[in-house]
Amino acid sequence: MSRVALVTGGSRGIGAAISIALKGAGYRVAATYAGNEERAQAFTEVTGIPAYQWDVSDYAACASGIARVEAEIGPIEILVNNAGITRDAMFHKMTPEQWSSVIDTNLTGLFNMTHPVWCGMRDRNFGRVINISSINAQKGQMGQVNYSASKAGDLGFTKALAQEGAAKGITVNAICPGYIGTEMVRAIPEKVLTERIIPQIPVGRLGEPEEIARCVLFLASDDASFITGSTLSANGGQFFV
Repeated sequence: MSRVALVTGGSRGIGAAISIALKGAGYRVAATYAGNEERAQAFTEVTGIPAYQWDVSDYAACASGIARVEAEIGPIEILVNNAGITRDAMFHKMTPEQWSSVIDTNLTGLFNMTHPVWCGMRDRNFGRVINISSINAQKGQMGQVNYSASKAGDLGFTKALAQEGAAKGITVNAICPGYIGTEMVRAIPEKVLTERIIPQIPVGRLGEPEEIARCVLFLASDDASFITGSTLSANGGQFFV
């Protein structure tokens, strides 16, 4: 029987591309979404991938949601922590709510989602945890102290947890996308994209969500069983670590 994959924030943008790619590769896939029920329902109608609503910043909601997915589809063997938010502001204007909401979703959300599936992965001696971080975790970004801190925390989470899972057949890796052509990025004024953003990218274009999805497919596969604690940068050469 095919393995079960759960993708948080999996009904839109990069997450949707990941969900679709995993299903195309033969996984049984479930996606989560936070609030846009209409979009999630449309996604399910088009793809056949079930979408479940909960807030990844709420541990109890994650635990109960995961239990429902496992009861309906099967034990989660591939977890893609993709859900994330931004609340951008210059630091001197940043509010405690802008800080905490981003940290709670983008960093604590990894704990909330991974912790309930971890023991099952250990018991089965197999698991894949793939965390979608960001180029801004690696280089920082003005106006995104909260986001950069949260995504950098994801990398520390990845490296530490990888050491705990290795002997149990569980790999934990991260992907740091650069500028990807999602709806949000393509909504940036064309002048800003063409004059300020794309010139920073040596390959001369935005990435595509499907390119990040292919990174996930590799890390989820048996071919990647010797890779753990790693960060895969997919940014068109914009930043090297």
